[in-house]
Amino acid sequence: MDRDSVEPEVEELPGERAREQVAYHHETAAPSTYVYEFVWDHTAPAAGPFCTDVDGNVLMDFTGHVGAAPLGYDNPTLRERLAEFDPTDPTKIAGQDFYAASGPVGEAPIPGPADLMDRLVDVTDHYGMDTVFLSNSGAEAVENAIKISYDHTAGKYAITFEGAFHGRTLGALSLNRSKEVYRRRFPEIATVHDVPFCSDRTCDPETCGCGFFLEDGSRLRRMLGPGGFVNPDEVAYVIVEPVQGEGGYRFPSDAFAAELAAVVDEHDLLLVADEIQSGIGRTGEFWAADHYPFDPDVIAAGKALRVGATIASEDVFPDEESRLSSTWGAGDLLACAQGAITIDVIHEQNLMDNAVERGRQFRETFEAGPAMTDVRGKGLMLAVEFDTKARRDEVMDAAFGRGLLTLGCGRKTLRLLPPLDVTEREIDLGATLLAEAVAAAD
Repeated sequence: MDRDSVEPEVEELPGERAREQVAYHHETAAPSTYVYEFVWDHTAPAAGPFCTDVDGNVLMDFTGHVGAAPLGYDNPTLRERLAEFDPTDPTKIAGQDFYAASGPVGEAPIPGPADLMDRLVDVTDHYGMDTVFLSNSGAEAVENAIKISYDHTAGKYAITFEGAFHGRTLGALSLNRSKEVYRRRFPEIATVHDVPFCSDRTCDPETCGCGFFLEDGSRLRRMLGPGGFVNPDEVAYVIVEPVQGEGGYRFPSDAFAAELAAVVDEHDLLLVADEIQSGIGRTGEFWAADHYPFDPDVIAAGKALRVGATIASEDVFPDEESRLSSTWGAGDLLACAQGAITIDVIHEQNLMDNAVERGRQFRETFEAGPAMTDVRGKGLMLAVEFDTKARRDEVMDAAFGRGLLTLGCGRKTLRLLPPLDVTEREIDLGATLLAEAVAAAD
């Protein structure tokens, strides 16, 4: 597949083989979320944002596997460096009980868990972070952020934000304030409180439409201030997505970000940043928090890393060895290598700069029509919001029929996550396909 010239080519979606595969899958699969009846053929040609399905259709993937494939398909640098990886089974080891390396410190041909942790410390040094706990997923990274925060502060309260999504494990679910279906009838941590999240489109302290700011200060400040219903000395942590993902690709207003930073500093609260979707260069900075005045004490990362990672300073983590542990967390040798190499490629190829330029290109060239209420983004974390959910869904279906994969989020927002090395041609092509889909849905 020639990435410089390939374009989507669709005959029928889903095709016969895709329909058969979907039916076979659901014979044994528990009910879950499936956006499309699209079946990627992982043995077929793929490059950058382009991939092939089991019926031979060529599609353009602007979902990035929900941010889990930041370098797109078949990245040549990643493949070349992993080609040296000739593993002896097992490639997954008991990561908290065994160590593994492929060579001397600093000279290993294939980076391992320690190398990935070293790189993560390097990219969080400006926050004073020097310690990492690896796990299997982003949800586990959040769970461990919760654990170390409760352990470090001995507080009993947590503060989250309306629209938040932090994962589907039970502790993380307690922090979610996006779709009600995620939490319904599941037990929850009882001492979690929430306040509004103010996006850059709607929030101004003088004319606040989202409810965060009141006449005498923000709801967060009132909650913790004199006469408030939460004693700040008993707050274990505040958790925030610097950019809300599942909640609708909502970017915080300058006023909200400044107020969050001020209140956290005033009360010396532990701030956890959930960077599972927004981190690892996606917004044009390595962490989305880098755009804002609040400084996290803990970062939860995942998706693009191929593993989960909870990152903080040594003093935030518990001293006792058995307080944190995971048989497999730091032991996925292939995933750790992929995560470390991904970080290297982002730096070596200046992909954060590319994210800024290509994101700007999309926002400047994709024209908002009457059915759209907003086109927004930072870097390659892009969103188009529609007037209704029904229209958003129609546009997604029309784009799919043209070979462009997109994702919904929030109530009526369409999100785009092109690979970080996406080219000018590919952004133009994706924007054209999306414009055609919008016109077809009118």
